[in-house]
Parts: sequence; C-alpha cells; structure tokens
Amino acid sequence: MKLHEYQAKELLRRHGVPVPPGTAAHNVADAVQAAKDLGGNFWVVKAQVHAGGRGKGRFKEAVDANTLEMVVAGAADVPGKGGVQLCRSIDDVKAAASLMLGNTLVTKQTGLDGVVVKTVPVTTGADIETELYVSVLLDRANSRLVLMASTEGGTEIEEVAAENPSAIKKVWADPITGLGSWQCMQMAYDLGLTQKKTSRQAAKLFQGIYQTYLATDASLVEINPMVISSEGDVVALDAKVTIDDNALFRQKEIASWYDESEDDPSEVEAAKAHLSFIKLDGTIGCMVNGAGLAMSTMDIIKHYGGEPANFLDVGGGAKKEQIISALNIITRDPSVKCIMVNIFGGIMRCDVIAEGVIAAVAETGLSVPLVVRLAGTNAELGKKLLAESGLAIIPADTLADAAEKAVAAAAGK
Repeated sequence: MKLHEYQAKELLRRHGVPVPPGTAAHNVADAVQAAKDLGGNFWVVKAQVHAGGRGKGRFKEAVDANTLEMVVAGAADVPGKGGVQLCRSIDDVKAAASLMLGNTLVTKQTGLDGVVVKTVPVTTGADIETELYVSVLLDRANSRLVLMASTEGGTEIEEVAAENPSAIKKVWADPITGLGSWQCMQMAYDLGLTQKKTSRQAAKLFQGIYQTYLATDASLVEINPMVISSEGDVVALDAKVTIDDNALFRQKEIASWYDESEDDPSEVEAAKAHLSFIKLDGTIGCMVNGAGLAMSTMDIIKHYGGEPANFLDVGGGAKKEQIISALNIITRDPSVKCIMVNIFGGIMRCDVIAEGVIAAVAETGLSVPLVVRLAGTNAELGKKLLAESGLAIIPADTLADAAEKAVAAAAGK
C-alpha cells in the first residue's frame, strides 16, 4: 500500500524525522487558509498522486495533447505548470491549488490517462543548500535491511544506479541489534557531511527512517530529497512510504488512509474478492492458481510470441464466487483477445474452477476464445463439466499446448 507524501511525512515526524510544517488541503479555500496559517512569504503546493515526476508533469485541462505526449516521453522542457509549484504570494497559492485540485495530472509514470488530484499539501518553502537521497528497504540478496544514500538527491535512484553506481552508499542493519548509531554517523561522513551539527542531524534522521520502517511494517521508506540548509540543518523535503499489504491488519490507522482512487479499479475489485491481480499490457487474459504457476504461465505465453494481459492468482482455495469475479475482471478489459485458464488442482479442485467458469460465462457472456487446461484433483470431472456445458472452449492438455493455442486464438487464427 502506497502512501501519499503528506501521510508519509506524518509517520516520519512521529519518529523524530524533521519535515517542513504544512497542511493537507482538499479544496482551494483550505489551501489558501493553510498558507495564511503557516505565515511567511514562500510556500510549496504539491499535487498528491502515486506517481513520480510530478514537477515535470502537466495537467490535461491546461495543455494540449501534443504537450502531454511530450510529458509521457520524458521530454526535458515542456511548456506549462506542473504538480509542484513554488508560490511567493497568497494569489500564487490560490492559482496553484485551483489548477491542481479536481484536475488530471499526467506524468511520465502515469501515462496519458493521468491521475485526478484530490489533495494538495501546502508547506513552507525550504532553504536548500544541498540535496541528497536516502532510503531504507529490504536487501533480499543479503536478507537484511539496508540504509542506502546518495549525494545525488532529487534524481530517480534508478538513474543514479545506472549512470553513477559509485555514488550510492550502503550500510546493512544487523538482524539482531539493528542499525547502529555509529553506522549512521559513518554514513553521514561518507556523504561528505563533516560539519558536526549536520552530521549529527543526518545520523538522527537515518535512525528515524529506520525506526519508521520497523514500526509501520514498511517495504520502503524513501526521502528524496533530504536537504541541507545554508545553516547546516537537515530536513526531509519529500517522502515516499510503502506499507507491506500483508501487515495492514496490525496497522489499523495506516490502513484507514488507503486511497483506492489511486489504484486501477480492476485491482481494487480483485483485492476485495481476495484475488491477486495486476493489470498488464498484453492481449491474453490469464487465470491461474498459485503465484509461481501464474509467473510460469506468463513466461510461456511470451515464449510462444504472445503477451499476457494480466497476472491473476486465484489462490489455492478459491471458491466459485471468486472464479466468477476473476473472469468478470478479465473480460471487462477491452484489450483481451483470448482468455487462458491454467489450473493445477492440489488444494484447489478442478471441478470448482469449471463451475465458476460456466457460471461466469452464463452471467456475463463470453466474446473471446477461452483456452482451458486442467490438471490434478478432479481434473476429469472438471473437463466433463466444461464439455457438457455447451461453451465454445478450447481444451488443452499441457501448459505448452495451452499457451500455443491461446497465442493463436488471440491472433485470430
């Protein structure tokens, strides 16, 4: 579960990480009042969407289609105002909030569809002398949490890793004793933060984001940029936090912050039906039981020249209702030209799958070819039910056979 920036900053603040003062606004009047309450003569207004590149993004309602295509292509100089604006008057704050709220922000990561902005935090402007990147995440190769930092703040870390990997510094937390204060101080010095005041504040910030990670069951805590002011003070200027979905049952408050409007509607519907679903860009819809088998199914589809339209794992104990939901979600995708059902009956019974398929087709109809491969528990009964259903099903005996038939069917052959 991804959090908005203002939510992430609230969690960091609770764990001793310095963040700029600010208020989240949901309408223009509240944004203006927030700026007045903060005081001063310099504010920052940011669109809250789960996508990077907000500053370089542009609003659909304010620019033409050619400009939006330039944004998605990652062009360096695109005319117009984006989702991060520096405001030096109350009128500027009002104009920025009016442009953002209720309008659709398109960035390189959102694609041309964009995302509607519903919230804008208004924060005080920052005195920026230096920008750095810092994050805590799980290093799966070492089975440890890693504190990762770079002097190239404000830049996507993937770009830094590709172009200048030596600029990324790492220290690993001990699984028992955790991240040591000495490690945090060493990281500060490795980043060139040798001024006593700055290095101590940086080390405290590193500990703070590590503690935030642990306390919230996060899978990522990222600050980009972490800034050093001209006075040597350290502040988390921007923040990204992702929470492990499997731990949300014990993070009740954070779970209540979920903004389902930021996610694909099909993925939201699938989650409610307890299905693991991720939409992809291909033409062959997949319904499989088991994540490993689902990955193998997508791999073999690509091996035979096709492209999967989704990852969908119905799980080992799916009921007929979940199968109906799964097929409903797949068939609503207009890009799907064929559906491939690949079930190995272990805990899951193949006859339950067959009943779900028959019920789903009866409920919604089926306008694309359906390739079905059943193996394992009650496979023969499942095949019998499908054969007697009168449905136009393309049966397959093996995974390779199913993939070949699905690719051919999707191509209209």
